[in-house]
Amino acid sequence: MKIAVLGFSGSGKSTLARKIGEAKGLPVLHFDSVHFLPGWQIRPAEEKLKITQDFLNTNSEWVIDGNYKKLFFDRRMDEADNIIILRFNRFASLWRVIKRYFKFKGTSRPDIGQDCNEKLDWEFVKWVLRDGRKRSAYELFDELCKKYPQKTIMVKNQRQLNKVYKDFGAEQEY
Repeated sequence: MKIAVLGFSGSGKSTLARKIGEAKGLPVLHFDSVHFLPGWQIRPAEEKLKITQDFLNTNSEWVIDGNYKKLFFDRRMDEADNIIILRFNRFASLWRVIKRYFKFKGTSRPDIGQDCNEKLDWEFVKWVLRDGRKRSAYELFDELCKKYPQKTIMVKNQRQLNKVYKDFGAEQEY
């Protein structure tokens, strides 16, 4: 089983990927942990590519969370048995980011790099509400639904996400 989890910031990609990985006994690659070094420093591009390629080449089954088009995107989509797209509206995503901030304030989430303490600043709020929601992202998600209709699951609200958790036998985190 190979599962790609995509979506907007704050939609719950990392938590869903981790919970599906736990439920199915699958290795999980979180692209935020690939992208960031300790202290929110960005990892060099060639290192990110190597980590991703090694993960794909080493694991016959996986869960990968994150969009990152430059990290073997076409290969991931082609190989995935399921593509789960979390497309919550911007305000639901912001609410989830705020809840996450208070849950992990002063610590690193389990699915992000070490010493990347949870933060909530104006730049990230703008990303969640506006900058991370370019038309191209919506178009990409729509293209995936058209190209891979049998294996793509579009999730736009909590009720639909609850069903995904149930269908994959994953325990929800509230």
